Amino acid sequence: MNRIVERFARLKKEGKKGFIVYIGAGDPNLEATRRLALAFDEAGVDILELGVPFSDPLADGLVNQLAAQRGLESGTTPSKVLETVAAVRKRSQIPIVLYVYFNLVHKRGVKQFVAEAARAGVDGLLVLDLPPEESDNYEQTMRDAGLCNIYLVAPTTPEARIGLIVKRATGFIYYISREGVTGMQEKVSANIAQMTAKIRAHTSLPIAVGFGISNPEQAGLVAQNADAVVVGSAVVNQIAQYGGNRELVPNVTGFVKSLAQAVKSK
Repeated sequence: MNRIVERFARLKKEGKKGFIVYIGAGDPNLEATRRLALAFDEAGVDILELGVPFSDPLADGLVNQLAAQRGLESGTTPSKVLETVAAVRKRSQIPIVLYVYFNLVHKRGVKQFVAEAARAGVDGLLVLDLPPEESDNYEQTMRDAGLCNIYLVAPTTPEARIGLIVKRATGFIYYISREGVTGMQEKVSANIAQMTAKIRAHTSLPIAVGFGISNPEQAGLVAQNADAVVVGSAVVNQIAQYGGNRELVPNVTGFVKSLAQAVKSK
C-alpha cells in the first residue's frame, strides 16, 4: 500500500490528526535535507513535503522563494533530490511528497519523472501548476506507478470545481486556507471549518490544511477542523536562521516537535 494512504488509515484508526512539514530540498544542502527528514520522522511528522527548487516558484512567498534559491545555489537538481529520497529510504519509511512545478516534470518527461520518483521511494506528487483538467495522462501514469496525485483546493474554488478536483485526487486534498502565496500569518483563516465541511461533502479523502500556519497555537486551532495540518514557511524560516550552524538539525527539529505535539493533542 502507498505510504501516504497507509499513514492516514493508521491515523484514522488511532483517532489522531496528521502533521505534514514542507521544506525546500537542498536548503542549505542535500545532506542537511536528509538529516532533517530522518529527525522529523522521529519528531512526529507524518508526511514530509520536499520542495524541488525551481527558478520561478510562482505559488511561493518570499521565505520559500529564498529557500528555492538557496537550493539551486547548493547545486540541487531533481535527480539529486531523488537520490536524497533514496538515501532517506535506507533508514526511514516516512511518507514523502514532492512539491514540484510542472516545467521540471515536463522537461524530464512525465513517465520518466514519475517512474524515477517511484523507484527512489517518493509516495506522491503535488504539481503546483498542473490543473486536473489538463492532467489525464499524468494521473494514469501516477496510478500505474502507485503514487498519489495530490491536488489543491483554494478558498475561491467554486463548489462545482471542488467536486471535480477531489474526484481526480488521491492520497489527500490540500486545502490552501488563504488566497495568494505561501507565507507565515499572524492569524489563521476564519473560514476553515466552513470550507473543510464543503470539501468533505464531495470526498472521503483526508483534508490537509496549510498556508500561513506559523506556530503551535495556530497548528492546534487548525487541527480542530482538518485531518492534517501542513506547516511550511515557519519551518523553512527556522532553516534559514540556523542554516550555517552545526545545531541546525536539533534546533529546527525542536520547533517541529512543538508543532507536532500541538497537532496530536487535538
